[in-house]
Amino acid sequence: MANQSSPTEFLLMGFSDDRDAQILHSVLFLFIYLTALVGNFLIITAVVLDHYLHSPMYFFLTNLSFLDICYITTTVPKSIAISLTNNKFISFAGCVTQIFLVVTFVGGELALLTIMAYDRYIAICHPLKYRLIMNWNVCIQMVAASWIINLIHAVLQTSFTFRLDFCGSNMIGQYFCDMPQLQKNSCSDTKVNQVLIFLIGLSVDSFCFTLIFASYGYIFSAVLKIPSVQGRYKAFSTCTPHLTIFSLFIITAVFSYMRPKALSSPSVDLVSAVLYTVLPPVLNPVIYSFRNKDIQAAVWKIPKKIKKSIA
Repeated sequence: MANQSSPTEFLLMGFSDDRDAQILHSVLFLFIYLTALVGNFLIITAVVLDHYLHSPMYFFLTNLSFLDICYITTTVPKSIAISLTNNKFISFAGCVTQIFLVVTFVGGELALLTIMAYDRYIAICHPLKYRLIMNWNVCIQMVAASWIINLIHAVLQTSFTFRLDFCGSNMIGQYFCDMPQLQKNSCSDTKVNQVLIFLIGLSVDSFCFTLIFASYGYIFSAVLKIPSVQGRYKAFSTCTPHLTIFSLFIITAVFSYMRPKALSSPSVDLVSAVLYTVLPPVLNPVIYSFRNKDIQAAVWKIPKKIKKSIA
């Protein structure tokens, strides 16, 4: 029992034991991973090299892209390696690291999407005061505060997760270490963990949800007053992708961590995990950024700027 309660490694069950399915999974995940890396690196490079994009909106977008790179790197490369080598083991320290980083980046994603909604609200509803309200000190403080709060939250959740005794199976029915899956393997009382996840999730999600939809309520009200059809279309096209990404992310993340046990099954767990850990880093640059003409123009200028700097 002493050895079983302190496992040195866990077994990630992943998607399938069939070799063909494993190869298909690794190829698909590699394509998704490379797409996310290229898309987000292009955004970061474009914003850094183009002085025209040195504004609060693109500052937050750059931070989101950096976070997305870290987020998808936390889970997908390990999953690809498992499929290719069929070695499903992850060390205890590796599992702790994954839990800590996933919680940090999930919270960071939510925080940045909320900050970006507030930024759009100020830009559209209070354009004359935008530079005064969203000055660089405020922007940096908001991003720094989101990182600090999420790191503290991750330490708390990780500590409470690994205070549990794992005297049952060390198999995790997921392609990465996930808190709900680890709780299933524990022989300790997990009520405190469940209550902690529920209370923090309810309070934080409610705050972000309320702030974002209140911001967009004011935004849509202001947009409808714009006399120009082209002006209304431009404002809506800027806001709706962000709202779509946030809705997808928050619904899948809440479903994964706060759903009742009756709705839990291996296939549902896998699909919901993919939706909130893999899709956002891919969709953010594709849907939110590359529909932006300023980003598109800046991306096309990258080769010229690099060539000029080398020369």
